[in-house]
Parts: sequence; structure tokens; C-alpha cells
Amino acid sequence: MSQSRREFVAVSLTVAVGAAMGGCQSDGAVPEAAKGKVLGGPVDAGPASDYAADGVYAAHREQGFFLVRTGGELLAISSICTHRNCIVEAEKEGGFACPCHGANFDALGHVTQGPALKNLPRLTITRAANGHLRIEK
Repeated sequence: MSQSRREFVAVSLTVAVGAAMGGCQSDGAVPEAAKGKVLGGPVDAGPASDYAADGVYAAHREQGFFLVRTGGELLAISSICTHRNCIVEAEKEGGFACPCHGANFDALGHVTQGPALKNLPRLTITRAANGHLRIEK
């Protein structure tokens, strides 16, 4: 059975659009559907005792932040790259790397390599009545 030129073009366009959309989802960028989850209101991060040792805690990366304990201080640092809004990854050395365009940040969220020009923002940490940490986004 032969395929008409019109059918061939329609199928080709459908495949091309599907491939392009799939590529956008896999580059680490925050999809529009997930932005409310990532950038929404406060998050209960559990008790402070869960973050007693120095290091980077990535349990809330997909919710838009990392918790970083350093020198007795606990920080909440955005996991959203300031270059193109991709979700950054924690590195073993304690810094962060953007998988989309190669930006790197130190453990405090300061840019160490572009293309990002701005540091990862720090988020406000408050203590709820139940003793849990609340991260304001």
C-alpha cells in the first residue's frame, strides 16, 4: 500500500515534533507542568536533626532546593540554575553542576563557571510549631 505525499509529510511532522518535545523534557529544565511543584509555597523539610552532619542534602532537589550544613550553619539553596532554570545536581565535592549548559557552583551556591552569571539564591528557613524546618520558596 503506497502512502500519499500528504500522509508522509503529516507523519514526518508528528515524529519530528514528538522527538523535539521529548528532547526538551530530558535536558534537566523545569517543565511547565512541574514549575508549580518546584516553585510553590513552603515545604516541610522535617526536623533539623535530619541535617546534623556537614554536607549537601539533596532530598528536596526536585522541590526546588538543597539543604547545606557547613560549619554549624544550615542553608537552603535553590536547585534551579540561574542561567536557564534547569535543575542542578549535587556534586560529590560539595558543589553543584547544571546538566543543561555546564554552569558550576560551589557548595554555597556561588558561580564558579558560567554560563550562569548569578549565584543560586538562598531560601528562608523557619521552624514550624512542630519543630520541623519550613523552607519558604
